[in-house]
Amino acid sequence: MRRVSLTPATIGIVAERFKALGEPARLAILQALRGGERCVSDLERATGLNQANLSRHLQLLSANGLVVRRKEGLYVYYALADRNVLKIFEIMCGRVTMRGHRA
Repeated sequence: MRRVSLTPATIGIVAERFKALGEPARLAILQALRGGERCVSDLERATGLNQANLSRHLQLLSANGLVVRRKEGLYVYYALADRNVLKIFEIMCGRVTMRGHRA
């Protein structure tokens, strides 16, 4: 794997993206999007979040480049921004599962 030298600005951006992943509700949203694009009402059912709370979390995920949105008529659809978001999610979830939920 190629090593990249990170500037302080880049480190700050990376930290913000990790911070965005540090909220259980946002991880639940990413979990729901693992299977592909979903509309907001589907995400409400999948996560148990109300629309206002869900919208706030989706906005933050979108601002951090982790999800993308597409509007079709009255509906807004969300999807993972790319396969790398899924990789990050699966790496961390796999490590937690492998360690048996230990710290």
